[in-house]
Amino acid sequence: MKNTFGNALTLTIFGESHGPVVGATVDGLAPGIGIREDAIRSALALRRPSGSISTARREQDEFEILSGVFEGRSTGTPFTVIVRNADTKSADYLRGIARPGHADLTAHYKYHGFEDYRGGGHFSGRLTAALTAVCAPLSEALRKRGIRVGTHISSLAGIYDRPFGDTEADFETLSSLPFPVLDPDAAEAMKAKIREAAEAGDSVGGVLETVVTGVPAGLGEPFFDSVESELAHAMFSIPAVKGVEFGAGFGFADMKGSEANDPIRVNPQQNGGPPFITSSNKNGGINGGITNGMPILMRIAVKPTPSLGIPQESVDFLAGKNAEHPGGGRHDPAIVHRARSAVNGLTAFVIADLLTLRFGTDWLAEG
Repeated sequence: MKNTFGNALTLTIFGESHGPVVGATVDGLAPGIGIREDAIRSALALRRPSGSISTARREQDEFEILSGVFEGRSTGTPFTVIVRNADTKSADYLRGIARPGHADLTAHYKYHGFEDYRGGGHFSGRLTAALTAVCAPLSEALRKRGIRVGTHISSLAGIYDRPFGDTEADFETLSSLPFPVLDPDAAEAMKAKIREAAEAGDSVGGVLETVVTGVPAGLGEPFFDSVESELAHAMFSIPAVKGVEFGAGFGFADMKGSEANDPIRVNPQQNGGPPFITSSNKNGGINGGITNGMPILMRIAVKPTPSLGIPQESVDFLAGKNAEHPGGGRHDPAIVHRARSAVNGLTAFVIADLLTLRFGTDWLAEG
């Protein structure tokens, strides 16, 4: 089983939903990068469940840094963080009766019955706590170099947020919002849809929109290691992500070339930016798999949570017969708002990896 991702930097995850800890390691970090526990704590707080729109499982997300940090700075050796599991109720999970839409059956196929089925085991969204924790310092390191990552819920259950406007101001707003929606009226309408689904024992999905500003032109490789390939690879590792698009994405299918192309102009205010800019950004800051200096724009589709409070048709794969999963237990009626922290963290990791490949190991530490 491959649990490591990355090139110049590598990210490894470990643990299970109902095991003692979930954890992650980033290797290849330059020495001297600031590692603030407050930044990790803040990132985890934005992922934490709260109120009637989230699961009743209330983990405090107490984390420990096990290696790679001394006196608040990275040492250049593997940076490892664990997050302890405390609020588990393993009795809520049935062995053998698969939850439709979850990985219970496929895990059984792969691991021949030796898998930890409790709470989804290694397939659980619980592991994104570790990803969020270990990647948080990378977001800070990028910010010191003028690169920022921000994510909001662009749509949920037919309700739409406004698009990014002044990205710097919007990033500041989102950095403290537990429910990452820019329009307060849209936020309340989305929350109402989530509560409605929760009352019915059901769930809803949504779309996250991520923007990365300040990325230099020239990152990425053509074909297999394109910027889209690397980011999509990372995003699809997040449980419940079922779609990723860049720029206009699937909207390109309804355009003419004259509509789809971004006109290129001389940058009148270079100030360290690219010499040339585009007057639109339908391609999401990437051409030929390589950044063009414009903001990277990415959207991520998050499916409704598969664990429900209502019965669903299924099978008992141990007995080899049809069965009904009774539902119940603790589950999120929507996971999209909590996925934001993992999306931001993994985006920061990919951008940091691309920068390290192009400019060298110490580039991130220079800020």
